[in-house]
Amino acid sequence: MNTTRELGYPHPGCEEYIIYAGERRLEYRILISHPSGEAPPEGYPVIYALDGHALFHTLAESARLQTRKPHGYDPVVIAGIGYPSGEPFDMKRRCYDFTMPAEEDKLPKRPDGSQWPESGGADSFLDLLEKEIMPMISGLFPVDAKRQALFGHSLGGLLVLHALFTRPYLVTHFAAGSPSVWWNDYALLAELEQFTMVYPSSGLQRKLMITIGADERGHMVEDAGKLPGLLASLADQGLQTCLSEFAGESHVSVLPAALSRLLRFALDKD
Repeated sequence: MNTTRELGYPHPGCEEYIIYAGERRLEYRILISHPSGEAPPEGYPVIYALDGHALFHTLAESARLQTRKPHGYDPVVIAGIGYPSGEPFDMKRRCYDFTMPAEEDKLPKRPDGSQWPESGGADSFLDLLEKEIMPMISGLFPVDAKRQALFGHSLGGLLVLHALFTRPYLVTHFAAGSPSVWWNDYALLAELEQFTMVYPSSGLQRKLMITIGADERGHMVEDAGKLPGLLASLADQGLQTCLSEFAGESHVSVLPAALSRLLRFALDKD
């Protein structure tokens, strides 16, 4: 059974739901910020944010400021997906949830020399998102099916790209922050190649935003920068792709800028 409690921050209308979900029936914390007042006729747009305890508070407060009338965006529901530890980045849980299967010898060594946590649960997590969390949100609020966004950072950005390439029907707006394209020796690029072949026949209209800090380490900036070119053939086939690079920002400091840009990406009707 789901349980809920009022958070009271970053502003009224924030709640935390505790659910046990997925094939392993593990505990998740769903952090929700919802507008007050009557919903738009078409329902609320929704932004699903991975690593909820790292992103929710900044995103919810940014949404509160940027949806003020008369000049703000339409009201939006924010749903942050977190873990019972409450850690900003719960490495053990996120490493499993956000990654595709990989062989140990195809992963870089971790800075502290430790082994990687269990990985490979991306498809199970997307099942959980599609079949349990998204229906939960649409059961709580009237939802605009034509404005649904998914945002993830780092390994979460990897998951967002995997979701687009394998389940483009899942949401309408895919936002990959500093995506870990390198996972499993760049196996994601094989998914991208297959996606470019099958997407034109899908009839879908989708948007992809990639964000990156200009001062991120090593190959991260280069990897992100290549993606729009690899997807350019789909520009006339219904996929709009944009890259936002933020000067002076590193892998973590880029997050507030990326979240602010996310709101424009997810809520702008143009």
